[in-house]
Amino acid sequence: MIKKLTLLSLVLIMLLLILSPAVSIAAPQDSGSIMVTNSTAAMDFPLALNFAAHINSTINITDVRLRYKIDQLSFADVISEGFVAVKPISTVNAVYKLDLKKVGGLPPGARLTYWWQVKDASGSHLESAPTEFQVNDNRYKWQTLQEGKLSLFWYEGDNAFSRALMSTAQAALVQLQKDTGAVPDKDIYIYIYPNSEALQGSMIYPNEWTGGVAFTQYSIIAIGISPGNLTWGQGAMTHELTHNVINQVTYNPYSDLPVWLNEGLAMRSEGPLSSQFTVPLSAAVASGKLFSVRSLCSPFSAYPDKAVLSYAESASLVEFLISQYGAEKMLKLLNTFKQGSTYDEAFQSVYGLDIESLNVKWNTWVVLQYEASRAK
Repeated sequence: MIKKLTLLSLVLIMLLLILSPAVSIAAPQDSGSIMVTNSTAAMDFPLALNFAAHINSTINITDVRLRYKIDQLSFADVISEGFVAVKPISTVNAVYKLDLKKVGGLPPGARLTYWWQVKDASGSHLESAPTEFQVNDNRYKWQTLQEGKLSLFWYEGDNAFSRALMSTAQAALVQLQKDTGAVPDKDIYIYIYPNSEALQGSMIYPNEWTGGVAFTQYSIIAIGISPGNLTWGQGAMTHELTHNVINQVTYNPYSDLPVWLNEGLAMRSEGPLSSQFTVPLSAAVASGKLFSVRSLCSPFSAYPDKAVLSYAESASLVEFLISQYGAEKMLKLLNTFKQGSTYDEAFQSVYGLDIESLNVKWNTWVVLQYEASRAK
């Protein structure tokens, strides 16, 4: 499961920035006698982030605002603002509650920078020094394991549990580089909850089936893994880790990857397909009822049987491209998408195939694979 800004959201943000005046964080020279002290931020995870500050001046304060900027992958420098209601008075204990339900929530590990903007009746104004803050699920006592660009956080399970997960994650990065040439260029943070219920309790309006989430705009993974269900957890974590790395490699303001390519790479990182996927794939091949590559470019069906087949076909498509054309072309394809190419343009440029031609070649290949497996 991926959390990512849509192209429409990005366009709306850019329009807002064009229509809004530029904002400077640096304090201006006409701050007069305004002072901001005891500036704090406190987490009420996952519902709210509470800011407070003591503000005083020799002249009545007339306007107080809390400004903040969330650290995330973005091509727009988005600064948000919250108003604090004040009466003209010389001393203010400013309080601002950021209701995270209104912004969709923030995952553990997300970072932001905040500062106060204050004006008084004389027209003087002050912007306080920016302060960095890291969101933390402070309901639990987290342990940490760090290796290379990966940091793992967990609060249930022993050190052997965390080392097994870290070893799997590192091996997945090695395999992903071998298959695609892709490597992470930013640190990735992995938060392990002990079950899906605890994970969902860390989110705003989660889906009831959510077991793991790749918050790709933050380079963060949150996933529910019980120490007693390590095998499933290793595969699920690898899946979400792949989404994060691929997002880093291909991030651009124009378009996303075809869904099947993104999910197929993540499926491949988990290892060989289980019978849950091979059985419906074989049945679809045998009956000639495979979904087309073009249809798999869009979000998968909400119906479980159709979704499972879509994931199975996605893994098969990626296997076809890597086995027949090699890892170098896959890296070239990802780099081409990073430039904002359309689906047909990207595949035509790298493989000499548009989506329809790819569909024909893959269908021929997957039928041969099916016939070979039946002959054994």
